[in-house]
Order: sequence, then C-alpha cells, then structure tokens
Amino acid sequence: MSLLTTRPAGRRARRRGPTAVTAATAVLAALLLAGAEQAPADAAGDGHRVGVGIADITGEAAEVAMMGYARLNQETSGIHSRQWARAFAMADAGGRRTVFVNTDLGMIMQGVQQEIMRRLGSRFGSRYTDSNVVLSATHTHAGPGGHSHHLLYNLTILGHKKKTYEAIVSGIVEAVAAADADLAPGKVKIATGELHGANVNRSREAFDRNPAADKTRFPGAVDPSMTVLRFEQGGVPVGMLSWFATHATSMTPENTLISPDNKGYAQYRVEHDLKGVDWSERGEFVAAFAQSNAGDMSPNLRDGGAHGPTDDEFENTEIIGRLQADRAVELFNGATEVLTGPIGHRQRYVDFSSVDVGPRYTPDGEPHTTCPAALGQGFTAGAEDGPGPDIVEEGELKPNPLLTVAGTVVAPTSPEVRRCQAPKPVFLTTGAQKPPWTPQILPVQLVRIGQLTLTAAPAEFTVVAGHRVTDTVAGELGSSSRHTVFAGYSNAYAGYVTTPEEYDAQHYEGASTHFGRYTLPAYEQEFAELAAALRDGEPTPSAVTPPWLGDRQLDVKPGVVMDAAPLGKDFGDLESQPAGSYEPGEHAEAVFYTGHPRNNLRNEGTFLEVQRRDGDSWRTVATDNDWSTVYRWKRAYAAVSTATVGWDIPQDAEPGSYRILHRGDARSLTGKIAGFTGTSRTFTVG
Repeated sequence: MSLLTTRPAGRRARRRGPTAVTAATAVLAALLLAGAEQAPADAAGDGHRVGVGIADITGEAAEVAMMGYARLNQETSGIHSRQWARAFAMADAGGRRTVFVNTDLGMIMQGVQQEIMRRLGSRFGSRYTDSNVVLSATHTHAGPGGHSHHLLYNLTILGHKKKTYEAIVSGIVEAVAAADADLAPGKVKIATGELHGANVNRSREAFDRNPAADKTRFPGAVDPSMTVLRFEQGGVPVGMLSWFATHATSMTPENTLISPDNKGYAQYRVEHDLKGVDWSERGEFVAAFAQSNAGDMSPNLRDGGAHGPTDDEFENTEIIGRLQADRAVELFNGATEVLTGPIGHRQRYVDFSSVDVGPRYTPDGEPHTTCPAALGQGFTAGAEDGPGPDIVEEGELKPNPLLTVAGTVVAPTSPEVRRCQAPKPVFLTTGAQKPPWTPQILPVQLVRIGQLTLTAAPAEFTVVAGHRVTDTVAGELGSSSRHTVFAGYSNAYAGYVTTPEEYDAQHYEGASTHFGRYTLPAYEQEFAELAAALRDGEPTPSAVTPPWLGDRQLDVKPGVVMDAAPLGKDFGDLESQPAGSYEPGEHAEAVFYTGHPRNNLRNEGTFLEVQRRDGDSWRTVATDNDWSTVYRWKRAYAAVSTATVGWDIPQDAEPGSYRILHRGDARSLTGKIAGFTGTSRTFTVG
C-alpha cells in the first residue's frame, strides 16, 4: 500500500514534488510508508471520526517588528517560510467534539482567541466553544507582532497591526473549518518516547533549586519526552501531531525573515520532503509539532542555551527540526495504542491576580495568595538565547535604581504589590492599569480523548512546573487517564510559570512569572478542580470573563503611502538577472523592482515561484514556503523598493530550464493597489 495512491474516498490525489528526495530523506520516507502498510484497511475504531485542516496565517512581511525578542530594530524584511495553522478535529460516537490547532506563532494572544471563538460561533453555532477548542502556538520568535490587544505585547511593535491580526484570525478559523469538513470515520493512535540532543536547560541555576526528586526525574535538567498522535481515516494516515519541549529560538534576534523556526522545519520535512505535499494541494497529510513545557528548554545546545549547535542559524533550525521530525516519524510508525472512549472537556476563566491558594499546593503547607501581574527587573536581562540590554544580570535581588525609577514613572508599583511579589524586585506592574497591560483573567482547560488528557495552559511553564501540573491532573483523574500531555502556549499568553523554588532565583523565567511566587500552586489548584469536575461530570462555570479590548487599539507607525519604480522602469522589471546556468547546490538569485508586501499579504499564495519548463508549459517547483527559497524586501530609497528572490538549488534538482517569478502589489498615490508579475530570464540547471 502506498500513501500516495491509496486513500479514503473523497480525499484528493496527491502529486509528488518535481524532484526526488535525498538518500537520507528517502530512507525516512520509506519508514513512513512502511507505517501505512501496518494499518488495517477497515480501521474505524470506537466510533471516532477524525479530520485535518491547514490554512495560511502569514502576517506582514516587511517593516513590522517581530514578536518574541522584543527588539525594536528586528523588523520583518521578507519570508524564509510561511506561517500556518494546522487543525486536528475529533468527534466521538456521541457527537462530542474537540479540535486542537497548532499555529506558527509566538503566542496565542487573548484577543485573537476571543475573535476566533466569536467567528466560530457565527459559523458553527455551539459546535465549537472555549471549552473544546485548543489554540496553541509553537512560540516562534520570527513572526510579525502586533496581534495582541494588550499594551505590553504591542509596545516594541509600535502598535496593533490589523492586517497581521486578521491574517491570523481568519486563517485559524479556516483551518478549523477545513478539519471539521474533513471529519470521517477513523482512529487516533498514540505513541510516547524520548528525544535526546534537541534541548538544553538555559536556566540551570534556577532548576537546581528544585527538590532532589525533581532533579532526579530530569537527568541533565531537560525533559526529553515526546508524545505523537497518529490520525487515520479508513486505515490510511492523514495526520501527525507531536509535542516536545524546546524553544523555537534557533533563529536569532539578528534574523528578519518570517520563519516558523525549528518546529516549522520539522513540519515542512514531514509534509513536503517525506509526504510529497505539493504547494498547491495542501492538506492531504498534515503534520504539526506543538510545544509543551518549554519555558526553560532551549534548542541552542552550546553555552547553556546561548548559541546553537553551529554558527549558522538556518543550519541550526534544520538540525533541531530534523531531530524532532525523524524521532516523531519513528514513534508515528510504531504507534499501536488506539485512543478509545468518549471525548470530554472542561474550561474555566480565572482571575490569577487574586487567587487564594490552599495549603495543599504550597511548598510550606500554608495558605497564600497570588498578586496583580508584575515583571521583575530580571525580565529586562532577557534569556540566554535572547539577552536584553546590559543593565542588570539575571538573579540580582537588589533593586536597580535605574529600573526602579523607570518603572515608577511608567507604572507605579504599590508597596502591597512589592511585598506580594517578593523576592522579585519589581520593575513594572502590568496588572494595575485599566485595562491591564497583560491579561490577568486567563483560561485553564482540559480536553480528554479516551485515555489521553491535554492540559492546556496560557503561559510558558518550565519543565518541572509543567510536570507538577500534569501530575496533579493525573492524580485527580486516576488510572482512566493513561497519558497526560502538557499543552503550553495555549488560548492566551501571560508570561512564564516557574516553581516557587525557581522563582526565588529570579532568573529571566522567574522575573517573568506574572502573579508572584505562588503562580504555579494557583495553576495546580485550578487544574485539580477542573480535573475533578471532568472526572465527576460536573460543570465548571466561570465567575469572570476577560474583557474585549479590540475596540481600543492604536497603530502609531504609518502605513504604506505609495510605491514607485525608478524612472524608465516598471514594477516587476529586474534590477539584476540570474546567471545563465547553475549546478545543483549553487544559489540562483534575481532582483525585482517591487511594491510593499504590506499591500497584499498573499495568504494562500506566494511572493515568488521557481518554475521548470515542462514541454510547452512551466511547472512551479518552489514557492516562498519552501526552505530552499528566500524572499527579501528592501527599501532602496523613498518609495522605491526591491525584492530579492533567492533559490538554493537542491542537489537532486532535475536538469532543465528554469525561471524565477516574483508576484507583488503596488500602491499608487491615490491608494489604488494593483498586482503585477515579474519574470526572470531562463537559466539552466545541470
């Protein structure tokens, strides 16, 4: 049986890409195909239906600051690979549903989640709700920002970016709709294992403050666990969903190209390299690599998380992505345990600024409370893989006068908040504003699919913090929940969550733990109550709900005024042509006069195409989503700009005649936007 020729009725045929895979990739592809041979043709398992979907969520590709490293000068200047939302829908025999969406974003902002749920409600009624939809982010630091409704997250972006926000919201809604429409009888299988050599603890000193039992549980101070779900329809695999803890920070603060980072490369490797997913026919097989408890897990294996395995950030992205992809495929092919039983879910909104935490969950066995959100001065130091300005060092507990004065001027902190947040030296209170500068009313959510429970939390949990939560949930659910997965970066974003012991170190992660020393115990308590309600079939109403802030957003950076081509030139004309011939492994490049990419994000499209002559026609072999291409935009002067399209010619590229296309859009002084296409001269390969 071949996955490329045998598929459930109603699914489109998949065309192979134009080139053969490399030897190493071919071996892994054969393993993936071999996994299909083991699947029984009549698999329909336990009355479940499954569906997969994918949609483009790429934001503004030029002159928008990126979200993650908080660098004002790190503005988008093109695309290395597009951002996607990948959705996995499941329904049981009783009609109960859930959908998990993995997105190539830095965070799922609360305003994004709110608008998505509003649109899903308009489209599907009560089918999808806050309780059964999980929206998760890979935490790439290489995407445009400005998609939050909370001030802090838009500060370094210079405001709210409507086009990026809309691309994200509408794309995620379309991914969910595609997965829902794709629902068909099938199975979900689960496999667990370990992956070593793809993460390192970037905050070892804080980790070492944990009790001996925690340190024994995680030799080397890392969490190597990986969980993989295998989605099948009629016995044929249609999707893969993997969780593994490593930051998506292989791309450094020096990068300005949109990239889904190492998890994006893992997704591309499985979908494109191993499954032959053609650029114009996405969705036949969807592979997602989601985050878990990655708060202190870095992919930068040298110098305690400061540097990647090599000095080349693109190579580092591929190395860490390939490790995740190849191990996930091994687990995928070995998956035999079927998730059986009903789907269940519980969700509730909690005001984490004032949670009374019972003694069962605190380290000293005494009751405590959480605090209004505040950031410590260690927040400004940044993490090892994204250091901040040289003002303070991580772990400094003595207040820094400069930061104290700056924080007081921007947002004064009351003595009560300082006492509550101790030993954190508070730099900025983000929860005391009206509205708060970071969200405080946050969702906690559990989704159960047979013997698997997803614990969805709206923050970056360290490895020990995440496992304390999943241990708590598993303890409440008992033996009926054989697998408990921590799904971090889900449904909203409120900084980090460390253990109380790690918090005391006040490294970057502890300084970024918003609600004080007892933030994690508060989450444990809330998830325990949620799990008990799920176990006992009790409802979990919310006493509070987050406010809608979408009607008070500002963008202080001007938009595109107009575009112009040099005198005597038109849009799409070439400033420089590719060479006449190349060998595989070489780099081909063309430079076009262009318009601003913010004029049209070209979602579900592309800014470039590499085409090969096929008889009397041309066949597209690569787009701006391929890892072999780069699209760079540059403002030449005034309203004149260029688009550089680069193609690293694969070693296995078919000999023949090729050309490079650039598709762009230009804005006139009157505001009219018109599309254009530029075409390079023909060149040969091989």
